Amino acid sequence: MHIPDFLAWSLTVLFALLAVPSVYRLTQLHGGVDADVRQRDLAELLMVVAMVAMVSPLGGPIPAAGWQAVLALTAGWFAVAAFRGRQCSPVHHTVCAAAMLYMITAMPRHGMEHGPWLTMSEMPGRLAWPVLAVLAVAYFAVDTTRSGLAALREVRGAPVREVLLTRPVHRAAMGAGMAYMLIAGVVPA
Repeated sequence: MHIPDFLAWSLTVLFALLAVPSVYRLTQLHGGVDADVRQRDLAELLMVVAMVAMVSPLGGPIPAAGWQAVLALTAGWFAVAAFRGRQCSPVHHTVCAAAMLYMITAMPRHGMEHGPWLTMSEMPGRLAWPVLAVLAVAYFAVDTTRSGLAALREVRGAPVREVLLTRPVHRAAMGAGMAYMLIAGVVPA
């Protein structure tokens, strides 16, 4: 997969900007805020940072194996949260972490000059097991559409600052970005 530099840098900036709402909410927390809210924001922040590392032409400071461990733990954490009936969007976060874990694990590694660093924008070849990518793209297409419609309902008449901090806007943008990365990983350039 080759993502043109302009697009790779644009996606890097977009994903980095998606970290702002989570960081903002985490810094605004008061003592009485529900643990589910903190978990959701931390998960969203982690996913955004991982996507920045994957799409950035520079790669990330954490080797692919490190991201695999972090994302496997995140998927496990939210799978248990779903089993326990928590309200922190555990199924969605489990799917996101699993999809990202898939992308990192399915990346071809042969001939990569960047060593163990994670860089999808210059990845030689396509992701392995493309049927998993297709299933993930279907999930993100439906979720992005649903989140986008929820965002439109929620932000009517709201100031721009509030619009950018809403969860549905963040979720729709992140889902669209993840779908793009999955499609780019399996469709020949």
